[in-house]
Amino acid sequence: MSSQYLTRLEEPQVPPYPPDKMAQGLYGSLAQFLAPLLIEVDTRIDKRLVRTLLQTVVVILTFRDRVNGLLLSEMGGYLDTPDKAPAGTKRLSRLLHCSKWSAELIRSYLWHRATQRLATWKQAGMDALALWDESAWEKPESIASDDLGPVRSSKAARLTHVKKGYYTPPRGPIFVPGLHWLAVVLVGCDQSADPPALACMRWWTSRGARASFKRDEQAKLLLQGVLLWGREVMHVFDQGFASSFWLGLLVAFSLRFVLRWKKDYQLVDEQGQRRAAWKIARGKRGWQQRLVWDCRRHQWVMASILALPVTHPDHREQPLWLVVARRKGGLPWYLLTAEPIANADDAWRIMFAYARRWQIELTWKENKSELAFQSPRVWEWEPREKLLLLAALAYAFLLTLLAPFYTLLRRWLLRRYCHRTGRHCRQAHAPFARMRMALSRLWQSVPPHWESLSGRGQPTVSVTML
Repeated sequence: MSSQYLTRLEEPQVPPYPPDKMAQGLYGSLAQFLAPLLIEVDTRIDKRLVRTLLQTVVVILTFRDRVNGLLLSEMGGYLDTPDKAPAGTKRLSRLLHCSKWSAELIRSYLWHRATQRLATWKQAGMDALALWDESAWEKPESIASDDLGPVRSSKAARLTHVKKGYYTPPRGPIFVPGLHWLAVVLVGCDQSADPPALACMRWWTSRGARASFKRDEQAKLLLQGVLLWGREVMHVFDQGFASSFWLGLLVAFSLRFVLRWKKDYQLVDEQGQRRAAWKIARGKRGWQQRLVWDCRRHQWVMASILALPVTHPDHREQPLWLVVARRKGGLPWYLLTAEPIANADDAWRIMFAYARRWQIELTWKENKSELAFQSPRVWEWEPREKLLLLAALAYAFLLTLLAPFYTLLRRWLLRRYCHRTGRHCRQAHAPFARMRMALSRLWQSVPPHWESLSGRGQPTVSVTML
């Protein structure tokens, strides 16, 4: 029996779902996902704008264009037929410029959904992680808006990275006009559990009338997370948060945290000497070795773990642990935490918690590449933030489709509307880009009926079982 025949036998069967009912059922699932927000918005604005809000999220999911994905003139043609694109653009502009509702409604809704997910995980006895990270919302060609400030371009850093066999590009960071971008994603410690939940996205600038400071914006977000979650989650931070000020906030609020410390930043060792983190761990062998999966490079690597008791020079009253994770061919991780560590298993738990931070890196990739977050051309701050948060709602809905409950649905979508023959694509644990493409093609071939889920008065939801 040939290996090709065996491969075909091992492939799971695709359910025979009718496309028209599936398109309408997914539209119903989106309406159910947004129902609490739609009901709240319906108490403030006209019901026609509420319908436009729901349709706009559908358009964001349907219209796939990295350059023009969130342009109002392009999206207007998807709200109605192409010949009525100006009318659709006007409807969308009225929704975004309406002063009777604010972006705070969407932010509160995302926090609320993440808190509900956290309660579900706690009932199941599963620990949760709050992943923090910052990025930049880049608009390199835009200089007219007073809100835009200098941000370090990650795209320019990728383009100027030295490739073997090519000339050396210019050195040093490249700054372009844009906004600073903060995000918090809630995930479970177990990768096979429910998909991540988007908790918050916030944009801020360092210029103009709305100018702010990095630590102020981070502290505002941290205070909101403290009020909602407290010690129910473990907060995970990258090196950009490593500072005495930020560590002092975490200690003051008695939060559980894992903070990647910079190797040159000083700590106080057991002997009371102030030394750089790498010098404290220099020459000390790991407690234990094991094979771990590198999700970034998709390979198994041999890693070792070590934990050392330390304190910070400015916060000597708080005992800390410096967890050092090493692997062959890679830079070591210096992870600072206040969690008690009694053995190697506790140290591995801290290391794996930080390894889960790769999920928020995927969030940046999916938002910028798949959902065209950097394409809007809206000048005013509040309408621009509303449009970006509507795209964040679309991203949050796509994450819900990665749940185990939708396994058969994903299999049908990917097989029928985004089939790939490569082994890597077929074995992907969470094929986000393919799923979004398949959903887009489904709704383009069988457009959902807008009027089926909205009636008079408050919006009603009628979900078709998938």
